[in-house]
Amino acid sequence: YIGEFEVVDDHRANKIVVELNGRMNKCGVISPRFDIGVKEIESWTARLLPSRQ
Repeated sequence: YIGEFEVVDDHRANKIVVELNGRMNKCGVISPRFDIGVKEIESWTARLLPSRQ
């Protein structure tokens, strides 16, 4: 779904510009926000994102 992305430094909060491939059906925020480490990303991804069939 994501073609390319670029991190833009505006000296306050960085922003990410994303180029999409095709159309998106639905977009939303994953909530609540948690601070997680790099080692925990895979387990949280499997828990929060919809399963692929």
